[in-house]
Amino acid sequence: MTGQRTESAARAGGTLLLGVRHHGPGSARAVRAALDEARPDAVLIEGPPEADSLVHLAADEAMRPPVALLAHVVDEPGRSAFWPLAGFSPEWVAIQWAAGRGVPVRFIDLPAANSLARAEEGGGAAGPEGDTAPVGEAAPGDEVAPGAEPASGNDSAPEGEDAVRIDPLAVLAETAGYDDLERWWEDVVEHRGSGADAFAPFEALGEAMGALREAYGDGGHGRDLVREAHMRLRMRAAQKEFGPDRVAVVCGAWHVPALRRRVTVAADRALLKGLPKVKAEMTWVPWTHRRLSRASGYGAGIASPGWYGHLFDAPDRPVERWMTKVARLLREEDRPVSSAHVIEAVRLADTLAAMRGRPLAGLTETTDAVRAVMCEGSDIPLALVHDRLVVGDVLGEVPEAAPAVPLQRDLTRLQRRLRLKPEALERELELDLRKETDAVRSTLLHRLRLLGIGWGEPVRSRGSTGTFRETWRLRWEPELSVRVAEAGVWGTTVLGAAGGKAAVDAVGAVTLAEVTALAERCLLAELPDALPVVMRVLADRAALEADVGHLAQALPALVRSLRYGDVRGTDTAALGQVALGLAERVFVGLPPASTGLDADAALEMRGHVDAVHQAVGLLGELTPGKPTAGATGPGGAGSQGVRDRWGSVLRALARREAVAGVVRGRAVRLLLDGGELADEEVARLMGLALSRGSDPAQGAAWIEGFVGGGSGGGMLLVHDDRLLGLVDDWLSGVSADAFIDVLPLLRRTFSAYEPGVRRTLGELVRRGAAGGGAAVGGTGGVPGFAQEIDVVRADAVVATVRVLLGAAPVGGR
Repeated sequence: MTGQRTESAARAGGTLLLGVRHHGPGSARAVRAALDEARPDAVLIEGPPEADSLVHLAADEAMRPPVALLAHVVDEPGRSAFWPLAGFSPEWVAIQWAAGRGVPVRFIDLPAANSLARAEEGGGAAGPEGDTAPVGEAAPGDEVAPGAEPASGNDSAPEGEDAVRIDPLAVLAETAGYDDLERWWEDVVEHRGSGADAFAPFEALGEAMGALREAYGDGGHGRDLVREAHMRLRMRAAQKEFGPDRVAVVCGAWHVPALRRRVTVAADRALLKGLPKVKAEMTWVPWTHRRLSRASGYGAGIASPGWYGHLFDAPDRPVERWMTKVARLLREEDRPVSSAHVIEAVRLADTLAAMRGRPLAGLTETTDAVRAVMCEGSDIPLALVHDRLVVGDVLGEVPEAAPAVPLQRDLTRLQRRLRLKPEALERELELDLRKETDAVRSTLLHRLRLLGIGWGEPVRSRGSTGTFRETWRLRWEPELSVRVAEAGVWGTTVLGAAGGKAAVDAVGAVTLAEVTALAERCLLAELPDALPVVMRVLADRAALEADVGHLAQALPALVRSLRYGDVRGTDTAALGQVALGLAERVFVGLPPASTGLDADAALEMRGHVDAVHQAVGLLGELTPGKPTAGATGPGGAGSQGVRDRWGSVLRALARREAVAGVVRGRAVRLLLDGGELADEEVARLMGLALSRGSDPAQGAAWIEGFVGGGSGGGMLLVHDDRLLGLVDDWLSGVSADAFIDVLPLLRRTFSAYEPGVRRTLGELVRRGAAGGGAAVGGTGGVPGFAQEIDVVRADAVVATVRVLLGAAPVGGR
């Protein structure tokens, strides 16, 4: 090597030790400068040795960071770990430096086969830093020694790791008088200019880590002892192959003292003897800046990957360039930000840095300046800046040559054919199912959901609720690569895997509702091979199911599935027959099942009645004139027959005193809304339910069923003074003791109304009870409401209404 130096903190037996902060742009720049100065013949990097065969892909033009090495157990893909690398990661810079000069790269950390095997024993997925924290917990010490992120983990600490894990950088920052690690790192590293000595930063950091390890030992990172033993063995092998002074090592600064320490080969091999091992595979997968952030739960994460990427990429004037990015983002969001704002924000950031004694403006100063100048003191637009720029939504790319399971390759092919590019930024996708491409996109997304690959989630469509339109919220997360690998056990294509999983799920379903929901998902995903299996299981379960509640739960999903025959061209005839038969069984069993219920069970039954009512309305539209084999009752169970049968069931529920009050009230309301019950009959049934001889609790429940549950009952009482009078009379006659019992029910009912509705009802009751007018529901009418319609006032709005409805004007007007 050039630049020969005496033994120092940066060297061990002639080997150059470059201790870094993972994902630190300052460390990345320093590594590049040191490699340019030393020009080693081999570069060793902290990472799993299985990656040696994949490192050549880093030189592919299609490889764009952030990316990650993904290792998983062959027979259990869900047991996996990631080793993320950003464009500003020192390891990535070292790999690129070596690839550009034909210098071999070796990874020297504990193999993934051992790390994943130890995770199975209860210690979590140990990565380069030995982090055993499950996703969602940050392990101290990861600032200097982060590495693999467990894709799945547990809360168990490895045996012997009872000590408190320290964060080395936090200790150094506190020693220097800083209460913020990031500010200390910016001041001493990121804002440091390139000095004449390229190795000085590594010597200084190595000495600091040596002092920390003398004081704290392993710092609670007991697993690091095993990993460092493996690193020393790999380092000795490279020294023997290339020469002691021709090797450079890039690793977490925490490990430098251990690699510099003289330990016998026998001692290192003794630590590694008997380690468990599994068969593991490794590949490159895309990563995101968002997953690099601490907010994502990645223990080795950094607070501001977008900011660090900017510091690394900016050739000069980083603050000015950052403010320009912020201004561009805010202008895209229609905020009035000009070049004058940029100039003033830069000045303020520099002033704040000077006042705080900092060498340059850091993220804290730029954020304060943006808030004051560009956001006018508001944290709302500032949150957008933090989300989109400070953290960022960059998604990396990997070349096609990277190893992948067949299912991943098929998914990639479909994504390209359908022009559905995975993106880290969340976005909404509107699909018109009448268009062939959109229909195929919808099918793909539904198949992935069935496989547990949550790339997209359906959301309510804007402007249209028809079945021909869908809206999806898409966002690609790195963990989905693991989900794809897991789903590979079901098949080699998306279609085959979704069909295989659906068939297995149908057989293993516990309830009838689960099977009907699965049938709906199969129709949405267009799985012709799986649907017969699901239908056979559905028919068997429906025939054996005796619980009316379960039948009522299953019917809505089954009926919803029938809609897709029109939109997607799917044959749903067999499904229609099952739905009609299921509906008939609900009709027969619902009245007796609605008697003898306690309050909670009665509310649940009311929900079933609502759901069945909606399903019957849709079922009658989708099955015109189709009788069901074996159906009983007048009219069979075809089109109008199924609605007639349901109407008779509702009448039975409304008139049986043994039926729970909330169910009776709901049945009367549904009949009234459908025009199947005259106003006089409704008043009669209400009078019976609220008579003085009835149970007050049942009366309150009847009111809740009739006008509660978000059914618009408040407006019904506002416009029907007779029904309001019945309620008022009943409530006035309830005894004081009974009133306390029914008050919670009444509060639950009336609190669901809009404030304006409650106010109007209160005003109507107040006026009716006062001496100035007749009582509510009396023959004298309600003040403000005439007994008959005012024809003159009504005619005044006819012309406007006709224009709104698009009808022809009357009399040429």
